[in-house]
Amino acid sequence: MKRYKFIEHTADIGLIAYGNTLAEAFGNAAYGMFSIIAELDNVKETESRRFEVNGNDPEGLLFEWLNHLLYYFDVDMLLFRRFEVSILPENRLKTICYGEKYDPLRHRLKTGVKSATYHMLKVDSEKNEVQVIFDV
Repeated sequence: MKRYKFIEHTADIGLIAYGNTLAEAFGNAAYGMFSIIAELDNVKETESRRFEVNGNDPEGLLFEWLNHLLYYFDVDMLLFRRFEVSILPENRLKTICYGEKYDPLRHRLKTGVKSATYHMLKVDSEKNEVQVIFDV
């Protein structure tokens, strides 16, 4: 199964992510987001972060999840490439993310992502698909 595909958008970058479960689709959306930011082939899994996020609804949860990951990149320069995601009742998400700090000698940054947006944001729990547009 394909992890994600990019979708056309005039000024920003969008993607649709897929999974065998909704949690896997959330993880693949995060992988897709980091693939916009950097080339992930040379990113090792030397660090991990555990955290939980909450949302008002499934779309809000996706928004909070992706923007929380961007916070780790912006503040700690962490590039993540693997995500263990559990979606809990009441629009909660629990995760362990694996990656490493950005190293300009080994990692190539591509496009700066400012944030995930609510524009065209969709969570389809029946198809295990999510759609997000990123402000770049």
